Amino acid sequence: MYDLVIKGGMIATTEGVSATDVAVSDGQIVALGRNLPLGRRTIDATGRFVLPGGVDAHCHIQQLSGGGLMNADTFETATRSAAFGGTTTVISFAAQHRGDSLRTVVENYARLAAAGAVTDYAFHLWISDPTPETLERDLPALIESGHRSIKIFMTYDRVRLLDEQVLDVMMVARRHGALVCAHAENHGMIKWMADRLVSRGYVEPKFHGVSHPRVCEIEAFERLIRFSQLLDQPIMLFHVSTAEGAAVIRRARGEGIKVFAETCPQYLFLTAQDLDRPGVEGAKWMCSPPPRSTDDQNALWRALELGDLQVVSSDHAPYRFDETGKLSAGSNPDFKQIANGLPGLEMRLPLLFDAMVSQGRSSLEKFVELTATAPAKIYGLHPRKGAIAVGADADIAIWNPDREVVLTDDGLHDNVGYNPFAGRSLRGWPETVLRRGEVIIADGTLQAAPGSGQLQLREPAASMRPTGRLSPEFDPDTNFGAQLL
Repeated sequence: MYDLVIKGGMIATTEGVSATDVAVSDGQIVALGRNLPLGRRTIDATGRFVLPGGVDAHCHIQQLSGGGLMNADTFETATRSAAFGGTTTVISFAAQHRGDSLRTVVENYARLAAAGAVTDYAFHLWISDPTPETLERDLPALIESGHRSIKIFMTYDRVRLLDEQVLDVMMVARRHGALVCAHAENHGMIKWMADRLVSRGYVEPKFHGVSHPRVCEIEAFERLIRFSQLLDQPIMLFHVSTAEGAAVIRRARGEGIKVFAETCPQYLFLTAQDLDRPGVEGAKWMCSPPPRSTDDQNALWRALELGDLQVVSSDHAPYRFDETGKLSAGSNPDFKQIANGLPGLEMRLPLLFDAMVSQGRSSLEKFVELTATAPAKIYGLHPRKGAIAVGADADIAIWNPDREVVLTDDGLHDNVGYNPFAGRSLRGWPETVLRRGEVIIADGTLQAAPGSGQLQLREPAASMRPTGRLSPEFDPDTNFGAQLL
């Protein structure tokens, strides 16, 4: 007898939607079919969609920011929020700051997650101090042990890497099989713009957007793409915000360069006008890069549909709107003193389901692809995660497509205290959520213990492998450049 059977629902994969029962034993999906026998426990999913649990591959959890500010969520509160939103696996950051041992950083984050997480989890290795010890000892060992993705910054004084350091990190990734993910904006442009704005008294949150000109994203994308081309190293460009940025990625992929890219709900549903509020209220909507325009939104939706962008992640970066977070520099800070980031783990899937499925902007299959299957494949979690298939972990969200919810500031389950999307009405909601066959959300309550989530170590995915198209400088038949690889 099966441990659990989900009967009567419509399952969705990237290939299609069908009326199919799902049988689960020992935490895995063991059978799919119609009229499966009852299990030890049976869930009636009549009138519901049975979808893969979401995979959110960009989350800042229990993390010290580059500016030295601890964000609001612990692994318990962040993953609780994720689970209520239908997400069953998160990839957060093991954030190295200058002077830190990368090995110790990962051990510390793993201990925090093991004590608190209710969803499964993995880590990106955040590199801010690429010392010989980091590059030659710790980073290779951690990649080989199953931490297969790296995060770098091209801006922010305390965490950014210089171009040569970026290339050093990319070389290690190439040798050992890791994907390099980047916050790519031009540091000089941002600093120059921000300093001039503040010196002239333009300090309100709305000027944060002005300080990140759209061209700074375009330039940094182009630069990192050419680094990728030089070294034949796959890259992931985080939080694409502009139409021009998406166009740069499309051209690069057309050239055969192995570049992946994500966008986030804040760039699909918010604009620069959301920062233009009385006083410092607009600080709640400050993130980097900033939200842009409705034209950019439309271009990003188009890029998702075409496959130029492959993933929608939350970039969950939670700061309370008080002295512990956004207002840590006082009650009337200038925009440079305000922590950047929005809560997003819980809202990512409901916002996208409403737009793509309920409102008909796309399809249920594309929703599954962008929020679960594609991130699982790109980051080396597939086939365990991201799909409803025999042999996969039984990470499942059962959605009521007709349930309507009006978002409120006090309706989330994180520790932030506000919802940047409050006031919107959404149709479609995840009501029952399973993680490895265990029901963790039902009847509006959390039914999993802190620390019941598991660390997901990863093998190299296809996305992490070089393309085989080296720059001519490394052709061993023409010069000695190949000796540098």
